[in-house]
Amino acid sequence: MRYLAEPLILGALKRGCAVEQFLGPSGSAERPGICWVEIRPNQGTCEVYLHSALDCEPLTGDLDSLPPLFDSEEEDFGLLLATANDPLAALDAAETRTGAVRERWVNESMAGDEYCDYVLADRPAAAPDGRPWLSPQPS
Repeated sequence: MRYLAEPLILGALKRGCAVEQFLGPSGSAERPGICWVEIRPNQGTCEVYLHSALDCEPLTGDLDSLPPLFDSEEEDFGLLLATANDPLAALDAAETRTGAVRERWVNESMAGDEYCDYVLADRPAAAPDGRPWLSPQPS
């Protein structure tokens, strides 16, 4: 079982463990990238981060090892989108701000497996559940 049911997502966050979701392609044809969203517990709150990286070789499941898509300090750690006082509010904020879907959250570091599947499937236009990939726009 790769994806977490809502009680498991909330339980992980309450225990201090991050959850994440691969969102798909990002960038441009000249500079192709990928993005993913992460919810990270931090001292009684939950922070929502959007990450973007180059879609490049060699293939790796360690998304944090990929070079940043944009040259900015925010890309070294991710772009903070929201901070919430409880896990459910963070989950709602992440989904509202990035278009993430409740059914595709995974444990920390597992979004890299989603990226590997995406590359091995020749970068399909739709996610495994048939929904189109998301294009989060941080505001």
